[in-house]
Amino acid sequence: MAMRASRYYTAEMVRQLWDPARHWPRYETVHGELLVTPAPRMWHQELVKRLLFALHTYLLGERAVGCVFTSPSDISWGLEDTLVQPDVFVVSLEEARTLEWARVRTLLLAVEVLSPSSRRADLLVKRRLYQEQGTPLYWIVDGDARSVEVWTADAHRSHCEREVLVWQPAGAAQPFTLPLAELFAPM
Repeated sequence: MAMRASRYYTAEMVRQLWDPARHWPRYETVHGELLVTPAPRMWHQELVKRLLFALHTYLLGERAVGCVFTSPSDISWGLEDTLVQPDVFVVSLEEARTLEWARVRTLLLAVEVLSPSSRRADLLVKRRLYQEQGTPLYWIVDGDARSVEVWTADAHRSHCEREVLVWQPAGAAQPFTLPLAELFAPM
């Protein structure tokens, strides 16, 4: 849920809102706009877990590509008014090895799992940011609709995938493929 406020939020202001004793709500800012997300639904977390596991397994075989992470995180590209926490994302191996969020500048893949409260932020605000930052691929997972909106860095329109997700990162011998029937299988 994006909160329209008269206040302009910096990444540092958002970091100060975070309470290490509580994981929620999640605070982010994109070009000064504060985004607040309450605790996710269980289905959201299950989808995050499945994506993380599938990408981790794939990247074990494609070690030179990168590392997969989930939030909480601190991605700001060095911008003073931006800090986001993608649900799942892949960072270049070189940047991951620094073990410092401040050095992460290259997201090879960003994934957001839609929640009723995050729809506008994920579909519009964060999608534009990922494109501005040159993220090659952005998946917006809709667990209720059992589909994934696929965006590339230079796309003016998305592609809605209902069968299989495919990702062919630079340097990979084989593409990552994930049948959506597997991703959205009942628990």
